[in-house]
Order: sequence, then structure tokens, then C-alpha cells
Amino acid sequence: MHFVDAKGILSATNGMNLFRGCTHGCIYCDSRSTCYHMDHVFEDIEVKQNAPGLLEAALKSKRKKCMIGTGSMSDPYLHLEKELKMTRRCLELIHHYEFGVAIQTKSDLILRDLDLLRSIHKKAKCVVQITLTTADEELCKIIEPNVCTTKRRAEVLNILRDEGIPTIVWLSPILPFINDTEENIRGILDICIEAKVKGIICFGMGVTLREGDREYFYRKLDESFPGMKQKYIHTFGNQYEVTSPNQKKLMDIFYDTCEKHGIMSDAEQCFAYLHDFPERFEQLSFLIHK
Repeated sequence: MHFVDAKGILSATNGMNLFRGCTHGCIYCDSRSTCYHMDHVFEDIEVKQNAPGLLEAALKSKRKKCMIGTGSMSDPYLHLEKELKMTRRCLELIHHYEFGVAIQTKSDLILRDLDLLRSIHKKAKCVVQITLTTADEELCKIIEPNVCTTKRRAEVLNILRDEGIPTIVWLSPILPFINDTEENIRGILDICIEAKVKGIICFGMGVTLREGDREYFYRKLDESFPGMKQKYIHTFGNQYEVTSPNQKKLMDIFYDTCEKHGIMSDAEQCFAYLHDFPERFEQLSFLIHK
């Protein structure tokens, strides 16, 4: 890892990324794409060492409470977070200034901060987002090799359910000819049903590939799925959106299951929920500090 001083920390939509790069090793990671102009080795994590100070200044200056998002480009619970505690320091600030948080991860390290997540949700609102791609444990170890497997992520979802903390699952990506089966989709949906997730974000049964990401993905296909790269090239050419031939059948299963169990399945509705800061907490905070 290496350390830098960032110029700012919050985006226009109040999202933040404390790190650049990742050590989870997921074979399909879009963040490897060259369009993001990362000028260092992807696994050599760039740590924005002044992020807590920048975040505190930003929260102090905001006139209205809102949800703070993190995890869209780089997981806030990378391996180095166990020692750095950068994410925890930022959660402490979010809690102190009574903002909400929407946090996205694949790691069970998030449970270390369960005390803070619980307190944030009592004061304002906390939503945890977990990515699930396969119900097959052995396949998970191949396509997401350096992070906890689906079974453990399901346990995390259930713990959060029991704590009363709402969750959103990202059902993405679904890799054609690898995990685009009815058995897999139903397996993931069963996990979501048991965990009583609030919603599932799914943009379709497929994966996106572009320069930087595609080359790494194909290299990993050659290592673990001999002949699969050639099948992708023959079927999809150089397409950005790589959609499963089983798209319609699997999406029908997805929508029908979500409707049956009262799970939000519209991505825009899920995003609106993630960004919505409860008005009652804003009013309560005003009265307390008046």
C-alpha cells in the first residue's frame, strides 16, 4: 500500500472511496478498467490518509443531514482495513455528526463495526449492501478468491437482519456459461429471502467488460476455465455488455421471486432507498440541538 493526500472526499452525490485498488482478487472487477486512470498496480492499495479530516470538514459544513455512501469503487473492508481502521474512523464521524450511511462490501470484516452500524441506525439510518454472485462455495473461491465466501456473507446478512439493520444485495455479475444457471439464481434468492433483504439490485444476467478489466478476466478464465475465453470471444466479440443467453428465463425468475416475497427489485427504487435520509431523524436532530 501507499499513502496520498486527497483533495476532497465526498462526491456530488455524497459518496466516498477511502482507497483505490483492491486485494479481493475478483476475476471480473470493473474497477481494473483503464478508463479510471489508475497509475499504480491495482493490488498496491492507495490509501487516502487524510480522508477522516476531509470527511469531518465536509460533514460540519453541510446544512442538511444526508446519507453518506461508500464502497462503490473500492471495498471499504479491504484486508489492510483490519489494521488501518480508516473505515471505522469515518463511521465514527458519521455517527458523531448524526448522518446516515449506505455501505457496500463483500467482507465479513464489517461485523467488527457492528456497534457503530447499530448506533448509526438508531440515530439516523444505516443500510448495508452485500454482493452475491454464486451460491456455489467452490466456484466462489475461484471467481472471488481473496474474500469470504457466499456462505459467510449469508451469515453476515442474517446477523444484520437480527440486528434490525436493513440490507440490499447486489446480484452482480452473472458470468455467462459459468454461474448463469437457474440453480444458482434460485440459490442466491433463497439466501436473500432468509435474510429478509430490503431489495436486490440486478441490472441483468451478465457482466460488463472493457479495456483493462477484459484482459485480466480472460487471463483468469485461461487459468481456471480452459477454453472459456475462446467461447466468450466467439459469442460476444468485443462487446461491453456481455449478456447471458439465459437472460429472459433468469430475469423472470428474479422478478417473480422478488414480487412473491416483497423484495424491491427495481434498481432505481433501491437507489432511492439508499439515498433517502429519514425526515423524522432530521427533525429530531434539529430539536435536540436547537
